[in-house]
Amino acid sequence: MIDLLLRFVAASRAAARIGLRVVRTLSGLSDVPIGKMNLSNVRDLDINNLLGREPVMPNHLLLSKNNINKVVLVTGAGGSIGSELCRQILAVGPEKLLLVELSEFALYAIHQELEERCAGKKTILLPLLASAQDEDRMREIMSTWRPDTVYHAAAYKHVPLVEHNPTEGIRNNVMGTLRTAQAAAENGVTDFVLISTDKAVRPTSIMGASKRLAEMVLQALAATKPGTKFSMVRFGNVLGSSGSVVPKFLQQIRDGGPITLTHPEITRYFMTLSESAQLVIQAGAMAKGGEVFVLNMGESVKIMDLARRMIELSGLTVRDEHYSKGDIEIEITGLRPGEKLYEELLIGDNPDLTSHPRIMKAHEDFMSWADLKPKLRTLELALSINDVSILRTVIAQLVSGYIPNSEIVDWVHMEQEAKADRLRLGNY
Repeated sequence: MIDLLLRFVAASRAAARIGLRVVRTLSGLSDVPIGKMNLSNVRDLDINNLLGREPVMPNHLLLSKNNINKVVLVTGAGGSIGSELCRQILAVGPEKLLLVELSEFALYAIHQELEERCAGKKTILLPLLASAQDEDRMREIMSTWRPDTVYHAAAYKHVPLVEHNPTEGIRNNVMGTLRTAQAAAENGVTDFVLISTDKAVRPTSIMGASKRLAEMVLQALAATKPGTKFSMVRFGNVLGSSGSVVPKFLQQIRDGGPITLTHPEITRYFMTLSESAQLVIQAGAMAKGGEVFVLNMGESVKIMDLARRMIELSGLTVRDEHYSKGDIEIEITGLRPGEKLYEELLIGDNPDLTSHPRIMKAHEDFMSWADLKPKLRTLELALSINDVSILRTVIAQLVSGYIPNSEIVDWVHMEQEAKADRLRLGNY
């Protein structure tokens, strides 16, 4: 058996060096009788192998409660989380599933996929091009189909990209949530679930602060619009989602390296795509109104360890100061604007348990709608003139714990500052 293992590893390395895609892993050695191992024991690398724990099994009663035979709307339906929500919802049999998406290509792709899955089902699929920021369009959609349940997944989520484009990040993540939630309440939506993030806790980035402010919008609305049960579900990174480290690392491994890592000590919480979507649905089914649900994601993962594990599961070795003949080097590039070394899931202490072992309820302070509404008007004014300094000041007043960890890096702001400097120096 050991001889076969050595031959397999050697063959994997050789194939990788000539460009063949070798992403393979072996079944657990304890499950393989000595002397009976063969190539059928080698299988494609399952991304779940990177999780370091068993995925969470769903409660099917909670999955069905707000979706079976209901009219369900998903914003951001073409994104990683949005599309998986659609798959999970379709599986339980809604009456209608409304796919709301700004990207034409993403909407086309998820609609085509779901149409194939829908064969033989009674569910009606409706692909709807729309921006969550478009108040009139969201009201039109909500009033036409009167959805029972809304999952609001539409958001800009890439931390450095939003830090470089802060106005659009806030406009989409905060104002888009507000417009969609108001349209939902006005049109009799029973359950409204916001997909949030652990980056909303004591944020150092515009993206994280915008998501915490989106949570606060729903918390305030929940107290004034009891006809709609507003809730939010906060969780960490999703293995394999667009923009996440896993597909990036995989591509870097295929390209022969190096794997680029921003800091050797950086850690993150991870879930698989399917379990995160399932837990969002289950948490929403438990909502009474105003809850901030937090998913128990197990232990945080050191990204350096994740990178090493991915290299090894690819049949390769790490090249470092200890092993200069390794295949893939890990290069440290430095933290990016807005990026934290570690993430947290709770602002307060002592979360409440729920009937689900992986879902908790956080105790998070928020402003009343009467206090929040005028501050949102000030925020909108700052957005209209793209004044990033005012934006950061207003957000710092609204979001407890928001402390930017970098100077303003908005591309427009920096270019305008550079032009002003050139004019002062007479070099323009």
